[in-house]
Amino acid sequence: MDVVGIGVDLVDIDRVRRMLDRHPRFRERVFTPAEVAYCESKASPAERYAARWAAREATIKALGGIRGLRYHDISVGRHRSGAPVILLEGQAKLRAEERGVRQVLVSFSHERAMAAAFCVAVGES
Repeated sequence: MDVVGIGVDLVDIDRVRRMLDRHPRFRERVFTPAEVAYCESKASPAERYAARWAAREATIKALGGIRGLRYHDISVGRHRSGAPVILLEGQAKLRAEERGVRQVLVSFSHERAMAAAFCVAVGES
């Protein structure tokens, strides 16, 4: 497995909370239905949305930038084990293929004020 790129991002949870409160369509415009369902099922949805926003930004960095990206081109799903997985569609998927990326690994964390995501784009050896 070769590391093709890495990315990290931090997101202010209160900023995301304000966006959710002020802009009712923000959820659906930025996040997939599966992400919305997951985040809304938790006690503190803003933390989960912020982590997923950070994961999108970290993925863009790990892939070396993406032209023509739409919000739903990158999303966070769940593996059978419960671990988060990055799902790529559209321009994000094309960019990954272009760079020989087989998978984007993600780890994220959140606490009171901030959410963080770290991504590693990996290709074949």
